Amino acid sequence: MDVAELADLLHETAEHHDHYEKTHPKHDWWDWYAPYLGAREQGSTPEEAAAAASRYIDGGRRVLPR
Repeated sequence: MDVAELADLLHETAEHHDHYEKTHPKHDWWDWYAPYLGAREQGSTPEEAAAAASRYIDGGRRVLPR
């Protein structure tokens, strides 16, 4: 992946994370970005990647105390 592709993927990730961040428990953004980016690199659609990232956080991993 070249730098332009990575920048595009990071931008896409930010757009999908925005909705999650506004509707779910406080968490570190990178803990959502990592599974999203990993899923996209493995061929998942943006929707599938968002679901994978949400499952990772909602599964009790990396949720911060309020």
